[in-house]
Amino acid sequence: MDWRSVKFDWNRARAFLVSAEEGSLSAAARALGMAQPTLGRQVRALEDELGVVLFERVGRGLTLTPSGLELVEHVRAMSEAAGRVSLTASGQSQSIEGTVCISATEVAAAYILPPIVTRLRRAEPGIAVEIVASNSISDLRRREADIAVRSVRPTDPDLIARKLADATACLYAAPGYIDRMGGLRTPEDFSKAEFIGFDDNEAYIAGLASMGLTITARNFPLLTGSHLVHWELVKNGAGVGVMAAQIGDTEPGVRRVAPWLEPFRYETWLVAHRELNTSRRVRLVFEWLAEALT
Repeated sequence: MDWRSVKFDWNRARAFLVSAEEGSLSAAARALGMAQPTLGRQVRALEDELGVVLFERVGRGLTLTPSGLELVEHVRAMSEAAGRVSLTASGQSQSIEGTVCISATEVAAAYILPPIVTRLRRAEPGIAVEIVASNSISDLRRREADIAVRSVRPTDPDLIARKLADATACLYAAPGYIDRMGGLRTPEDFSKAEFIGFDDNEAYIAGLASMGLTITARNFPLLTGSHLVHWELVKNGAGVGVMAAQIGDTEPGVRRVAPWLEPFRYETWLVAHRELNTSRRVRLVFEWLAEALT
């Protein structure tokens, strides 16, 4: 390779990539934690070095030119390669001190992880823990987290996954709501009930149908993308909702409805990147979580 032909540095390429992904210089500057004028100078310097125009300015936003569109995928590949370098370097660290980032659903992050992490911190005070509460799947390759607790089996061959104990979820409602609905004793009673829904209820409705309940979109007068908000609505008597049994059964303000129904069953997986799992610190937290969650 003729190294003398490489005319630009990675910082400028990164400034270009983040600007393209964020859609504006101001958003890219926030994402990188730098001043907008500095970022703008890096992008312009890259354009000068390559001799091409990468962006068209449209109002306050940016649109890639044909040259920018052609280059952005190559720079994105560079970014992924840089991420792999960082992953490999992090994986070689044998220090027990440092930060480990754990990603989990809102419910797991709020109700399941706190006592586990508290015990971990007492046993290993040198380890700092960051918890990312998100119902979206974190991208471990891009370092959005070191370890993830998921309810779906990962398919990426670069991930290490350990299956934990299967979990169950049940339908719950506040006692006052159950009384107002006459007890919710039969499948027909549920067809008149109000359910707390999510952004996408198709899988939820299909699961209820498999349990013998005829529920339609009309049964969902309240929708939320947050599982924590969903649970608070249930506790406040707004309708019927679903929650992991280990959490719902310990909440004094609700009761299981239709105990004759089979619970929802779902898998739980603990996931880490293959290279990060060679880190002593991350491996320790991984094994700690595996034992506690099992």
